Amino acid sequence: MTKTDLILLALDETATLTLMERALRAAGYETAVAHEEASLQKALQESSPALVLVGERLDGKDGLQLADALLERFPTLPIVLFSERDRPELAREALRIGISGYLHPPLRMQDIVAAIRQSLERARRLGDWLRREVKRTTASLERRVNELETLLRLGRQITASLDLETVLKSVVVAAVDLTGAEEGGLLMLSEDGRELYLRAGHNFEAGEGGDFRLPVQGSLAGQVVESKEPLVLNSPDPQKIKTAYLVHALIYVPLRLKERVIGVLGVDNRVQRRPFTQHHALLMAVLADYAAIAIENARLYRLSEAERAKLETTFGNIEDGVMLLDTENRILLINDAMRRAFNLNQSNLIGQHVLNVITHDDLVSMLERSEKDALKYHEIHFEDGQVFNAQYTPIPGVGAAITMQDITYLKELDRIKNDFVHTVSHDLRSPLTAVLGYTELLERVGPLNEQQMTFVRRIQSSIQAITALVDDLLDLGRIEAGFDTRREIVHLEGILHYTLDNLQLQIEQKGIRVHSEVEADLPPVRGNPIRLRQMLDNLIGNAIKYTPEGGDIWVDMNVRDQQVIIRVRDSGPGIPPEDQPHIFDKFYRASNVPPGVSGSGLGLAIVKSIVESHQGRVWVESTLGEGSTFIVVLPSYDVETLPSPP
Repeated sequence: MTKTDLILLALDETATLTLMERALRAAGYETAVAHEEASLQKALQESSPALVLVGERLDGKDGLQLADALLERFPTLPIVLFSERDRPELAREALRIGISGYLHPPLRMQDIVAAIRQSLERARRLGDWLRREVKRTTASLERRVNELETLLRLGRQITASLDLETVLKSVVVAAVDLTGAEEGGLLMLSEDGRELYLRAGHNFEAGEGGDFRLPVQGSLAGQVVESKEPLVLNSPDPQKIKTAYLVHALIYVPLRLKERVIGVLGVDNRVQRRPFTQHHALLMAVLADYAAIAIENARLYRLSEAERAKLETTFGNIEDGVMLLDTENRILLINDAMRRAFNLNQSNLIGQHVLNVITHDDLVSMLERSEKDALKYHEIHFEDGQVFNAQYTPIPGVGAAITMQDITYLKELDRIKNDFVHTVSHDLRSPLTAVLGYTELLERVGPLNEQQMTFVRRIQSSIQAITALVDDLLDLGRIEAGFDTRREIVHLEGILHYTLDNLQLQIEQKGIRVHSEVEADLPPVRGNPIRLRQMLDNLIGNAIKYTPEGGDIWVDMNVRDQQVIIRVRDSGPGIPPEDQPHIFDKFYRASNVPPGVSGSGLGLAIVKSIVESHQGRVWVESTLGEGSTFIVVLPSYDVETLPSPP
């Protein structure tokens, strides 16, 4: 009891109140009085009494209920209940709700003081216990917070650092600190799997850690490697780890990489006899996982660096230009050949948008067309006469690769070949016409027998085939030379109908079903109607040629983004992927052309030349066994913008 203890008396019976005040003051307590609930609440807030004595009734209200409400707000406040008569059921209810004392008449001053002292002493013991528990719990929480902060710090270090030695040293130091051990070490399994050697240590005596090795067979650390389970050892007697190395307590936990153990993390006490707990082992297991992650990260980093160096060496020695772009067309990799081709001297190209670095018109056009129409092959021409064949290859999840091959020499050879073919074709035309004419005159000289007529028909058929080939070559030469300058408004729907009518006999002979669909109000194009009809003749004729009897052909025409799109799809054998890049080359035929299907290999080359001379694009999409689709894109011509006639 101290002189500062204040007893709050919540009573409204005057005689009892006077007796209690006299008894308590005589015993050295201070007192305060509350005659109603309002003054009681005010006194509780302002005075902080050490104990409250509540009457059975206060201002007409039930004292027991009032005490229960007070305990709800102040669980540690000692409360003594006074009843005007001895009621056992009231005493039991008071004890049930937590009231610390019970008084009833007859009252003696010493009984009052004894009850108050007993309640205060019980409250003090409870307060001391609560303070101890709070201190103990706080200390435990502080340890947990310290453990979590250490683990968090290590986790960040592992993800941020590539210095394996520093990370492993930090793991061992953390293991020693969190377990309170005297020393610790990280043992790695040798390549032959027979020994464990110290990779990182902390608090080892001078000279001990340098060549610390343990055999896997017969050692406690080796037992952990073989069982893949942690080991906690606490012994009053020193246990031998190796010669001259005795411990009283240790923890070994395995370092697991997937399903394989690559080492052991351990701590021990060699001098102190303080034991380790399973909680320590749990912390060690987390640290071991961190160490395994760091080791794996370092291994993967070494591998990636080696692969990167290999890639850069290979990349740099490739004679063709190569550039890798991400999905936003930012440069990921670019080799020296590509730099030389575009005269790029900057060193910091990686990460820049390709069009901020390379502004060549052909490359810009290639990127726009490739992203829009999935075109893969383009030619890039430079002012010095160099010509490169560029290939755009989408790479899912990465972006795209652009490769460039110098085809300047091949283009020159192609020009020489074209000149030769054109000259020979032109020179052949006159003698072929003469030969064909003389074969027709043979019948006028005199009657021919049946065999002679057969020979003449074969000669005429062969000459007509050669003449058609010569005509194709001459047409191709004129188109490529730019002599095809005729331009007028052309309605493709009418040309399509004319082409289908012209090919109707071939369609009926093979029993092919042709499905054509032309978008309503299809805009016209500006071009040469003869050449455009030749283009459709070749595309639909090819579809008829390679579609089996009874098959289907689809021809669609529609408009999108001010461009007329023509699709010719067959139900033929399809084109092998390796043949598709060359299908528009002169004299090229796919490797899977069915036997007996004739052709010169010029039809698609003529199509490509006609389309490109009309500022269009053409490509093929094909899957083996499912047919082929040839797609032509031509700029539409807006009739409304035409000048009015004079």
